[in-house]
Amino acid sequence: MNNEYIDMIEVKLISKPQDMLKTIYLACRTCYSSKSPVEIYEETNNDKEKMLNLITKVISSGHYSTIEHIQVSYAISGISRACSHQLVRHRHMSFSQKSQRYVEEKGQFKYIVPKTIVNNKELYEEFIKFMNTTSQFYTKMINSGIKPEDARSILPNAASTSMVASLNLRELIHLCNLRLCSRAQDEIRQTVGLMAKCLIDSEPWLKPYLVPKCERFGFCDEHKSCGRKPKF
Repeated sequence: MNNEYIDMIEVKLISKPQDMLKTIYLACRTCYSSKSPVEIYEETNNDKEKMLNLITKVISSGHYSTIEHIQVSYAISGISRACSHQLVRHRHMSFSQKSQRYVEEKGQFKYIVPKTIVNNKELYEEFIKFMNTTSQFYTKMINSGIKPEDARSILPNAASTSMVASLNLRELIHLCNLRLCSRAQDEIRQTVGLMAKCLIDSEPWLKPYLVPKCERFGFCDEHKSCGRKPKF
């Protein structure tokens, strides 16, 4: 069985505003106009260039409240619990995650193998053996009447999970700026990279924002820099 997460991660954009640009443009105009939001909305045409010019100016000035009105949702599967633990640390995201308490693992549970372990043949074989042994003991406990909520105690961080995750555009930009950094763990970089790509495919104007923070700002403020950009 191929357990390398690079072949397992699946991310699908399942929800986003129908007219993202117009919504953000409306928020931007409302802050600087004597007209009501309804008046602005009704008189706004679909001049994409005009809307983007204002939006770019407002975002570059740090007025991020205007993009908080945009909410997007993703279906994510094939990531490890270790990766999901990193995602749920982001304060302004909402999650509905597969429960190890209520969902009983049947047979060999799916798990994710980091590349560094895959590339070490000896350790990779030991890793697989350990996962098989863990799965067998989990099944033994279940068959002995132990509830999944207690048997899950031995399931590792490598165990595969799935979730629905929602967040606003401001938080998505922040997520990408941090988690696409070369110092982030490889698995979450790939996961967030797929999240960014899903949205960029339909909203290409977002590409300059859904990048590592050094790409946005031209410098690195990490304590340990990869050297890609000059230190702040």
